[in-house]
Amino acid sequence: MKRTLVAGPVTVIPAAILAAILAVGFVSTSAGASPRAVAEACAVDLGSVTAGGDHRTQIMTATSPPTRTYEHIVGRDVYPDGQVRLSATMTADANAGGPEVSGYLVIGDALDKSFYAANFSDGEILHSSLSRVGGGWAGFTAIDQSTYSAGSFHRTNTYGLRSDGVLFRWTVDTQGVWRNKTSYPGFAAVKSMTLISQTRTYDTFLANTRGGALYTIHIPTATPLKPIVKLVRGSTWQGFEALVAQRCGQYGTVLVGIDKDTSSAYLYAVGHANGTATVIQGRGKVAVALDDPVYFHWTGPAAVPPFGE
Repeated sequence: MKRTLVAGPVTVIPAAILAAILAVGFVSTSAGASPRAVAEACAVDLGSVTAGGDHRTQIMTATSPPTRTYEHIVGRDVYPDGQVRLSATMTADANAGGPEVSGYLVIGDALDKSFYAANFSDGEILHSSLSRVGGGWAGFTAIDQSTYSAGSFHRTNTYGLRSDGVLFRWTVDTQGVWRNKTSYPGFAAVKSMTLISQTRTYDTFLANTRGGALYTIHIPTATPLKPIVKLVRGSTWQGFEALVAQRCGQYGTVLVGIDKDTSSAYLYAVGHANGTATVIQGRGKVAVALDDPVYFHWTGPAAVPPFGE
């Protein structure tokens, strides 16, 4: 059955319950590999493509108020000025000289697989490549990739949201070939989305709508594609053009919401997703301007998969 996202009621969590759940859910842990290969506790490794085509990392830490504890240009002049529209999660594999970065992005109408190696000290590109995957991406508003491995099990799924509300999924094999395209309509209200869970059998995105609601989109890996949508909050989330999340503790998520109209961002501590009972604690406004055109999440090959739902 077609599911269209609509706003619902707001759930108010009592302060005592909020504090108790956060105390359990937000145990400090390594935030996963970043381009600088330094662990941060309860933080988002926020990636971006600048207007000049640089790759940037900023570590936004979940203090109250939140703080930017690190900022660095990972790669300089990686892409043509102002032409990158969308970016999936980027993986940075650190070595002695600097990071090797790979991931998917949309440049104009084309989806490309990007790879480059850079000096850590100044972001100078040592070598790079852009491999075209395919065209027809001008109408897409979001893209991300989920890679999950456990023992001998491995899966990679790529997701794309088109402006007419159709959500697509592809399975990417070990040779990098995209297969098993499947789709599901009903997501035209979604403004932005970010991956908060990866398991053997499902992925989950957190998404906000133009009407202000916040939802989880639970996507079993089985075919055909049949997302399960749950309301988390019914209002106040319409201002964010980008959401970027990272795991914190065993079950929690640190979430950055970016308002591109005002170049501002807010950070939230989110408990394990459970519909309108989900605990969300606002940590405040990030005290730096965020005015890059494209945002994404940095990760590393040894990062622990998120488990926010």
